[in-house]
Amino acid sequence: MKPSSVTCPCDSGAPYAACCQRWHSGQPAPDAKALMRSRYAAYVLGLTDYLLQTWQASTRPASLQDDEANAPPLKWLGLKVLHDEQIDNSNANVEFIARYKVNGKAEKLHERSRFVREQGQWWYVDGDFIES
Repeated sequence: MKPSSVTCPCDSGAPYAACCQRWHSGQPAPDAKALMRSRYAAYVLGLTDYLLQTWQASTRPASLQDDEANAPPLKWLGLKVLHDEQIDNSNANVEFIARYKVNGKAEKLHERSRFVREQGQWWYVDGDFIES
C-alpha cells in the first residue's frame, strides 16, 4: 500500500502523507498538539530517531533502545486527544489517552504532556501519568 493512501496512525483521519509524514520528514510541527500526534504516530511506526529528535535536550534520554529491548512488544490501538492548551508563546500542555495491547491485554496510557517552543520549534519535555 502506498503511504499516500494509508490513514495516519495518529487517528486524525487524514492520509499519512498529508498528516504526520511531513513532521517525520523534518518539517517542524506547527504546534504542540501536532507534535504530540506525530510522536504517537512515530511510536506506532517505530521511528525511534524521530522520538529522540523531538525530545527537549534537558529531559531527552540517551536512547530508547534499552527500554524497548526489555519490554514486551506493544500493539498501538488508537489515540484520543482530550485537551490541548497553549499556555503562552513557548509553553503548552496536551492531555491524551493512547490505547495499546501488550501480552494480549488491552491497556491505556493517560498522560498530560508538557511541550516547550525554542527557536521556533516545539519539543516534548515530559509528562505526568494520570490514573483513571
